[in-house]
Amino acid sequence: MSTAPTVYDVAERSGVSIATVSRVYRNPDSVRAQTRERVLAAARDLGYVPSGNARGLASRSTGVLGLCFPDYADPDTDAEDDDAAMLYSDQIIRGMERAARRHGYALLIAASLKGGPESLVAKVAGRVDGFAVMARTVPTEELESISRRRPVVMLAGPREDGDHLDHLDHIEVANFDGQRELTRHLIEDHGLRRLAFVGSAEESPDVEARFRGFLAACRAAGVDAPGEPAVRAAMMTQAEGARAADALCDRGDGPPRALVCANDQMAVGALHALERRGLTVPDDVAVTGFDGIPLGRLVRPTLTTVRQPMLRMGEEAVDLLVRRLSGTPDADPVSLMLPVTVARRASCGCGPEERTIAVGA
Repeated sequence: MSTAPTVYDVAERSGVSIATVSRVYRNPDSVRAQTRERVLAAARDLGYVPSGNARGLASRSTGVLGLCFPDYADPDTDAEDDDAAMLYSDQIIRGMERAARRHGYALLIAASLKGGPESLVAKVAGRVDGFAVMARTVPTEELESISRRRPVVMLAGPREDGDHLDHLDHIEVANFDGQRELTRHLIEDHGLRRLAFVGSAEESPDVEARFRGFLAACRAAGVDAPGEPAVRAAMMTQAEGARAADALCDRGDGPPRALVCANDQMAVGALHALERRGLTVPDDVAVTGFDGIPLGRLVRPTLTTVRQPMLRMGEEAVDLLVRRLSGTPDADPVSLMLPVTVARRASCGCGPEERTIAVGA
């Protein structure tokens, strides 16, 4: 029976003391960068994951599951402001918490900030029995190391060829199909032909799939659409949505007839910007989002969007982790594609009564 690598193994491999290895994980800034990188490289090679007491006993059950997601907090929104509404990741957390309680687990949550110490993710993974992570949140080499000792579920984004993570369980939603159906609705049902997609398809595999769905609907209807988003937002926030709407309105040919935003946060920001300019939604400009966060039902006009099954995604992630932990760790990887729902509301011109259509697998 193979044993889990320990702090002693890492110390021997990297040629440092056990105390230095401990400092790398407890207080990384106290260790010289060259030494720190040598220790972390040794840990990756060995598949070492520090446990809560820094001994790396990967076989010990903690009764805790972990989630790591990107920090999508809007930097221009006060955390105590009424506009700081529940976001996409919050809904996934709710689903994971609900399922974790059902299975007798607690949930440890970490937002991954760009530029943060590499060891932060390993520290979280070392305190949990299983780990769920949003796509492109954690470097591939770190996830490979963690997945040797813990079951890992990837959330969102399509599987990517050559990313070395095809052995992990994976959950995504029908991004392409949902965005294609929503764009088709704008073109065929409302007769809109000057559409602008807002969002950075390069940063997010989900947004890239949504943009492809947008292009597919435009091309099927003979609508001109550029091969890249009309505005590439730096972040998926309300502030960026407002800036994108202002930029499109200031172009020489005037605003488009519809702003197709890659998520609801940007769409809400666009609504506020258009209102400040005296433009009426949807008469002057239609606006749509993606995700289905609660804020979309509260703004005026109510937001037409593609509603993701965010709660279910969190629940499915926990169920997969528990399944791995309960005796099937070496089974073939599971890949789930969850359906979405197009919610037709007032911001596209469908009126006050919401109408929905299920889309996808």
